[in-house]
Amino acid sequence: MALVAKSAPRSSKTESYVDNKRKEDIRHANIKSACAVADAVRTSLGPKGMDKMISTASGEVIITNDGATILNKMEVLQPAAKMLVELSKSQDTAAGDGTTTVVVIAGSLLKQCLSLLSSGIHPTVISDSLHKASIKAVDVLTAMAVPLELTDRDSLVKSASTSLNSKVVSQYSSLLAPLAVDAVLTVVDPEKPDLVDLRDIKIVKKLGGTVDDTEMVRGLVFDKKVSHAAGGLTRVENAKIAVIQFQISPPKTDIEQSIVVSDYAQMDRILKEERNYILGMIKKIRATGCNVLLIQKSILRDAVTDLSLHYLAKAKILVIKDVERDEIEFITKTLNCLPIANIEHFKEEKLGHADLVEEVSLGDGKIVKITGIKDMGRTTCVLVRGSNQLVLDEADRSLHDALCVIRCLVNKQFLIAGGGAPEIELSRQLGAWAKVLHGMEGYCVKSFAEALEVIPYTLAENAGLNPITIVTELRNRHAQGEINAGINVRKGQITNILEENVVQPLLVSTSAITLAAECVRMILKIDDIVTVR
Repeated sequence: MALVAKSAPRSSKTESYVDNKRKEDIRHANIKSACAVADAVRTSLGPKGMDKMISTASGEVIITNDGATILNKMEVLQPAAKMLVELSKSQDTAAGDGTTTVVVIAGSLLKQCLSLLSSGIHPTVISDSLHKASIKAVDVLTAMAVPLELTDRDSLVKSASTSLNSKVVSQYSSLLAPLAVDAVLTVVDPEKPDLVDLRDIKIVKKLGGTVDDTEMVRGLVFDKKVSHAAGGLTRVENAKIAVIQFQISPPKTDIEQSIVVSDYAQMDRILKEERNYILGMIKKIRATGCNVLLIQKSILRDAVTDLSLHYLAKAKILVIKDVERDEIEFITKTLNCLPIANIEHFKEEKLGHADLVEEVSLGDGKIVKITGIKDMGRTTCVLVRGSNQLVLDEADRSLHDALCVIRCLVNKQFLIAGGGAPEIELSRQLGAWAKVLHGMEGYCVKSFAEALEVIPYTLAENAGLNPITIVTELRNRHAQGEINAGINVRKGQITNILEENVVQPLLVSTSAITLAAECVRMILKIDDIVTVR
């Protein structure tokens, strides 16, 4: 009897641990679905990667191989797979480039975690070892990096063109890379060099021409034509520019009401009043010497009427209407002027000055260029051209990636080799480190080291080389101490990648490793999914 009583609590103890199967299943399902997402973008890694064609529900077609864009547009339903989409987004905000790399690394780490879990290692142990390994990896990468001066323009251009080489518009990298470097260097403030706001670089897309016609404009570009009634100006030299947030049109009543006009005398009076009101405004504007008006888009009433345009043309004032609300800040920063909210505040000191404002015909449309701005703020405009909408959008995305790469280099001034070199080196050094560690940790770190080989493997695979031969040869080279040996995709062999000018910012690699590790640890820690209706 005593024996039975003794064993009773033990049986209840074991019963509470019976349902482990469901947790394993959920972990497996999570990992499998996340791996499926990673495999979807894996083919678009590297300079020889394939492009994806995304067809949206509205019938719009996007062609791209930017990992963040592909995943953003994919309809992912599984919650764990959604985490990989978020992962590529966070890499996009942190570094701007390497969005495909980070997802591929995460997918590879998850595959290794599956085999570790099936060996019976506890998820927490795996998670902690992964954290240690990622910290160690960042140290190894930092030790490999080459410091860089911002005055060294060539290195900046090299890293921008490395980023562009894997894009659809790679044949234009010789033009876009220097353009991206110059754009970032014009907006960098020497006092605060580590703060680069990419919102200070305005990218204007205009259909027509080819990507070769892309140019950087020191000044402002508007993708709209000058609004002119009969005989209005299209070109002003020595411009005095006002940015106004009120309307030059007759006032409306504040409430919905109708005014009944019964005879012509009253109608004449109304029209006369309108005319006088508009003329009064234009006289005040003219008195300050202003000759270019940028009018903010208005939802309440028309920004300008035909009558006011006629009078403005007589007063020799050029008008650009429908300036978007969110562009106002950029415009005032560039022109070094203040926005004017009311006609009473129209003072000369609030105006911006420029040498030339003119309307230029481009393709089938027209744009307005403002150049030679006095005391211009630290901003710049890039006018991107393309033969069709797909190329234009992709050029815009690629240019954004190149700008982000330069921004990374300005923030953290270190370069690192590309072409799978840092990953193989990490794999080698982590593998050596795993032998020093004791117990399960060493075992986990060893498999993470193997997981990193997915990058060179995929690079070789996408370039149509034999991945196994290439990766083995790479390991061999790195074991002999050639830290910068990497896969040269153009020649189809292994060379010193730094000499081939395939370089990337340190920040891209380190953030890819840390973010991927963080995401994988998160997925590992999940053992149940509860749906709330």
